[in-house]
Amino acid sequence: MKQSKLGKPAPVYRKALRYLPALLWMSVIFLLSSRTGDEIDTMLPLFRKLFPFMDDFNWGHFVSYFVLAMTIDYAIGGSADKLGMKVFIVLLCGVYGVTDEYHQSFVGGRMLDPADLRNDMIGAALWTAVSAIPPVRRIWRKFAS
Repeated sequence: MKQSKLGKPAPVYRKALRYLPALLWMSVIFLLSSRTGDEIDTMLPLFRKLFPFMDDFNWGHFVSYFVLAMTIDYAIGGSADKLGMKVFIVLLCGVYGVTDEYHQSFVGGRMLDPADLRNDMIGAALWTAVSAIPPVRRIWRKFAS
């Protein structure tokens, strides 16, 4: 059991607070998925000014689920360094991706797209691979402790 500085067990609420970034990021993904096709199309020119190479928002799946995997890793803590937990993180992101794609199928101008789910899982897998690189892992664990 994790000890606090006073030698007492860490309060449960402190452990629960570590999940807050993941829940907030899931909310961001949900809100972005709630935008209609027309709303998404009106945002693309703005992003093209910042990133001229952008043709669409498909890259957003990689980035969103990379960040989601990172926040889940943060929530789990040091045991996320184990291979089984890394697989769990990718699968959990995949399950959320399935629910996100299902939700998207009810939004005007949007559809359920298996390629988006693939990209979600690639983004999550990239985080777990990057976080396994020893120097990155050391820096991440110092930050995430």
